[in-house]
Amino acid sequence: MSKTLIIGAGASGLACAICAARNGNKVILLERNSSSCKKILVTGNGRCNYFNIDQDIHHYHSSSNVIGKIINKSNLDEILLFFDSIGIVPRIKNGYYYPYSNQAVSMKEALLTEAKLLNISIITNYLVKKIEKINEEFIINDDIKCDNLILSTGGNAYPKTGSDGMGYDFASKFGHTIIKPLPALVQLKSNEKCLKKLCGIRCDAKISLYEGNKLLKEETGELQLTDYGISGICVFNLSYLVSRNLENNKKVHVIINFLPFLNKKDDFIKYMDNRNKKIKSRTVKELFDGILNYKLVNALLKKANINVNKYYNDLDNDEKEELAKNIIEFKLEITGTNSFDKSQVTTGGVSLDEINLNTMESLKVKKLYLTGELLDVDADCGGYNLTFAFISGIKAGKAIK
Repeated sequence: MSKTLIIGAGASGLACAICAARNGNKVILLERNSSSCKKILVTGNGRCNYFNIDQDIHHYHSSSNVIGKIINKSNLDEILLFFDSIGIVPRIKNGYYYPYSNQAVSMKEALLTEAKLLNISIITNYLVKKIEKINEEFIINDDIKCDNLILSTGGNAYPKTGSDGMGYDFASKFGHTIIKPLPALVQLKSNEKCLKKLCGIRCDAKISLYEGNKLLKEETGELQLTDYGISGICVFNLSYLVSRNLENNKKVHVIINFLPFLNKKDDFIKYMDNRNKKIKSRTVKELFDGILNYKLVNALLKKANINVNKYYNDLDNDEKEELAKNIIEFKLEITGTNSFDKSQVTTGGVSLDEINLNTMESLKVKKLYLTGELLDVDADCGGYNLTFAFISGIKAGKAIK
């Protein structure tokens, strides 16, 4: 019987432990917190969005181009079978999977109950400070020995849940390349002065991210305007690109379209001209009633230097162009992201090129496995990051004999 030790009792660590124990291994989990699954409990606003029907590969991001070796039909089918095997019944809403109870604690309890039944030992409040490999054995803190070692320590995001990036140090000492960890699924910062007047507004918008003149990615959804910048799921899904480009000293900006059903300035002007014909004798501000937030209209009209009491009929072509520019081509220079304290995941990590993606075993050190957010994979909002964490843990656990 092989002795298998896993550092980190989160999603990938517990999935790995369960699959390894089912293979007949003696499994020990080391967790630095006083309890396991802290990050699981805060995902999906406390409901644990763990999977998504839409598994397009473009929802996953990595510096390597091999992510398709993990995110494929076989592995996706396997993860659903795993959840079924521990008793998780899905509640599916708009393609998003949650435990049917709508409580993240259900996922935690299902994992821990299965672990208990398999006699998996979970040692909490255990801080790993030192790892060595001598001959064929790994030695932890000059204390615990094992045949197989799995690093499931997480990234840098949400440090209050115990993620402090220590796994990167351990992986680096074993010879692994670390793609610099940066915040992802996080708010974006801007120095635009008018943001203080827009603070608190929520609206649907299309956000286009540019590096110079190059369009990097577009997202549509609810936008939240803050005094320091922008937030919302559509913003989070762009943030990994912002982090990476700013780290490489590239300038980025976003173009916000506050009326995403209109694509061009000409479309906007035509739409407003027709609206003005239908509902006559309206000021410019009144013409936006029922379309845009009042606070947003006031701020954008001021930025366009248009008097809110001016009638739309009295606008000249230049004023209409300026109005269109501010409403469907609103430009924000992005100066940074919020810190790891605010980010949901980490972009960067251990290079996938140094991992056997069929087993998650290190190509540098035999019987060393790496899973979850420690690896150079991050993904969009919608359950994708947990999906990767679980798949990588399952793959590692099943490979350990």
